[in-house]
Amino acid sequence: MTILHLRTEAGKPLEHRCALTPSTARALVEAGYKLKVEKSNSSPDFSRIFEDSEFSSIPGVEFVEENSWIDAPASGEGDEDYIIIGLKELKEEDWPVNKTMIHFAHCYKQQNGWEKVLGRFAKGKGLLYDLEFLQEANGRRVAAFGYHAGFAGAALALKAWSWQVTHPNGERLPSVAEFTDGRGYYENDEQMVKDIQNDIAAAEKAIGRKPRVMVMGALGRCGGGACDLFVRADIPDENIIRWDIYETRDNPGPYKEIVESDVFLNAIYLMNKVPPFVDRNSLATSDRKLAVVCDVSCDPNSANNPLPIYSEYTSFTDPTTPVKGIDSGPALSVISIDHLPSLLPRESSEAFSSALLPSLLQLKNRKSARVWTDAEKLFHEKVSTLPESERS
Repeated sequence: MTILHLRTEAGKPLEHRCALTPSTARALVEAGYKLKVEKSNSSPDFSRIFEDSEFSSIPGVEFVEENSWIDAPASGEGDEDYIIIGLKELKEEDWPVNKTMIHFAHCYKQQNGWEKVLGRFAKGKGLLYDLEFLQEANGRRVAAFGYHAGFAGAALALKAWSWQVTHPNGERLPSVAEFTDGRGYYENDEQMVKDIQNDIAAAEKAIGRKPRVMVMGALGRCGGGACDLFVRADIPDENIIRWDIYETRDNPGPYKEIVESDVFLNAIYLMNKVPPFVDRNSLATSDRKLAVVCDVSCDPNSANNPLPIYSEYTSFTDPTTPVKGIDSGPALSVISIDHLPSLLPRESSEAFSSALLPSLLQLKNRKSARVWTDAEKLFHEKVSTLPESERS
């Protein structure tokens, strides 16, 4: 028997997405999986977008207490295959992890603190299936939040630009909760688009024009979502610059097209170091219009970061950070939020979980199903790169 245990996202404020939805949960139970679902109602900041009742109405779902996964069986313990699934990384703790877990761990690209994150699994003899690295045979991810990350990032970038235009005194963009009726997210994409259309209309009234926007990685899932939002927000097509590998392959940065745009959105998935897309020298030009950078790729502490003009994450409570040391031209702010799809938690969860479902249905045979054997092999390869002090 394969048991899936859906944990809450109690370590990430304003994270309302969920790895499983009521529809995918029902499909798993009907396929013979035993499903445990942790309650998620301790705080509005940590509650999933789906009500507990949407899961409890499914015959065969067992409700358990929040964080009860901590007492779940260890990897390989007992006769049942016990697997814990969530979305975001675990809270920073020191105790070894001895479970089999599925989530985004953000440690395979040697992000800050990666040794501690991965070392917990090595010390506990646990197993991590990182959602970011579940791949089809052709290397494409089986499921990703990219489209909604780009869509939400573009919306927030336009909101930040409009805010700066209509608040020239330098007042920072307020918390997401302040423009979503206290929720911290939008109910649906139509509500989001309408809000951004109103922002753009106010900015256009103030300065007589709409923004010029640029997307790097426009042909990917994330870039496609960004472009769709820009179009739906009534940005004229001639104001949308769409770049991808064809524009950059033989043309190393920095790029003047970025600093000549009002808004730049980075949507590439970068594994190797490349020349910077924009740097402080390129910002010094008198032609700079650039006022908002949204780094959806969001690796500010990575050595491969192609935007070396900032070095900190932002959040839903404080969405932008100023680029300091700018002597002339418009103020410049950066958005670097690592869970942007949470602005549309229901829609992004439904899309992600539906794409993940075919792979989850192979978990019964995870020792022979390629997507899971490849993920396990990658886990052990990454563990082998740990310093010896973090392995035992």
